[in-house]
Amino acid sequence: MKWTNQPDSVLLERSFLFGIIGIVLGTLSILNSKFYLVDAPMGPLNGVSFSLQLVAISLAILVLRKRKVDPNIKEKAQKMIVVLAVAFLFFILSM
Repeated sequence: MKWTNQPDSVLLERSFLFGIIGIVLGTLSILNSKFYLVDAPMGPLNGVSFSLQLVAISLAILVLRKRKVDPNIKEKAQKMIVVLAVAFLFFILSM
């Protein structure tokens, strides 16, 4: 089944999960860079973090672009886009 055929609530739930996982991985990368907890390259972890956050943003945008969306779900999607965009910019600028 295509992602575009999923219900809006399922897409927002997946967007939230991808966003949270991306933010946690980005935070782990920053903490490891500052405190040197593990002697490992953080480039791949940053890449996975950025890609998960971009997927989360794109899923929230996909919900907004649907034709008949409940106003409550539309508002949640807009808030999620703003939060994920700010987090994404924070992780890009913190590198």
